[in-house]
Amino acid sequence: MSTIAPENALIYIMVTMSAVDRAMSDSELRTIGDTVKHLPAFKKFDTERLIPIARECASILQEDGGLDAVFGLVSDALPPHLRETGYAIAVEIASVDLPVGQEEMRLLQLLRDALGIDKLVAAAIERGARARHMPI
Repeated sequence: MSTIAPENALIYIMVTMSAVDRAMSDSELRTIGDTVKHLPAFKKFDTERLIPIARECASILQEDGGLDAVFGLVSDALPPHLRETGYAIAVEIASVDLPVGQEEMRLLQLLRDALGIDKLVAAAIERGARARHMPI
């Protein structure tokens, strides 16, 4: 049995991706809020819980071994059919503020491994996000 709900795990992923470069931009925070409001995985989620869950994740990340702890919670909480969703929303957060930095690329690699995402599936998700966020 997982210690967090799948919706919490998806929020943990977004918060972790946003915080990896030590600067959570307004556009990243807006994307997190929009994702929670519109993604079917959050259909039954109370949006009032978003900020407390984000703070909970940030608190875990500040501890020694926090990233490993978050990834452990996330991989335990996400059923197989939501793992690609988790990776996709991480890529969305990373893509908001192009270009994607080295810290974000490394975190995506670690997340891909933690969730067992196939490399070809990951490449397709990443390419789709680049296409959606490409400026004119």
